Amino acid sequence: MVKLEPMTNGYYLWHYVPSIAAGVIFTVLFFAITAFHSWKLFKTKDRFTFPFAIGGLFEIIGYAARVAAHGKTGELMPYVIQSVFLLLAPILFAAAVYMVLARIIRSVNAEQYSPIRINWVTKIFVGCDILTFLIQGSGAGMMAESSMSKMGKNIVLAGLILQILTFVLFLVTAIVFDIRMRANPTLEATQGGSPWKKHLLSLYTVSSMILLRSVFRVIEYGLGNDGYLLANEWPTYVLDAVPMFIAMICFAYWYPSELQPFLVKSELEVASV
Repeated sequence: MVKLEPMTNGYYLWHYVPSIAAGVIFTVLFFAITAFHSWKLFKTKDRFTFPFAIGGLFEIIGYAARVAAHGKTGELMPYVIQSVFLLLAPILFAAAVYMVLARIIRSVNAEQYSPIRINWVTKIFVGCDILTFLIQGSGAGMMAESSMSKMGKNIVLAGLILQILTFVLFLVTAIVFDIRMRANPTLEATQGGSPWKKHLLSLYTVSSMILLRSVFRVIEYGLGNDGYLLANEWPTYVLDAVPMFIAMICFAYWYPSELQPFLVKSELEVASV
């Protein structure tokens, strides 16, 4: 029977022995949905969805590392790999979501309804996303060192809080746009045929899943090493793996490449004026 083992210095990386079954199941699930995203990316050539496919790859690597860690709880590398890749994957999903909103707005020629100038929507939110990526990435690496574990967790916590604040601002931007559009829709929205409502609903769903996962991680790290969430494995799968898988399913089902023809049409109309 596999037992929980410490590192050579006596420091325990894990509070439990990672489940092989759960790790394999989610490795396979994320492999399947990531393969579909990669195929859609290749087929549509919509490069802004590239972060979503890379995020899926991060999920695969992360859960595969958890499987590898089952009998190696005293080894550093599997722990670091799963910690870093699972922590950073949702940030890549968020980057793609941020870029979808700008395309939804442009597809119905409704830039005037965005509370943030359309040219700045992607720049602001993706810029914050990159900063969050760097903060959490540096903190995740430090957590593996027993002497720097507390500092690493605090850095990750700061990155997660920034991610949540960014996402809340993003959702406020999307909701304000939605309310204004429904109150006084543009001609392109009513007669142009753009599936903007469908993709806005998808954006809300995916964003909610990422926000749920981020709140879970904030609470997890906030409770510390002795907290229930870090001491048990099931919350990682129920409150991280499942929401991220749902997010990938939604993004795949309502793939934003449908907006592309309306973007081209809008650009041509503007150019002709």
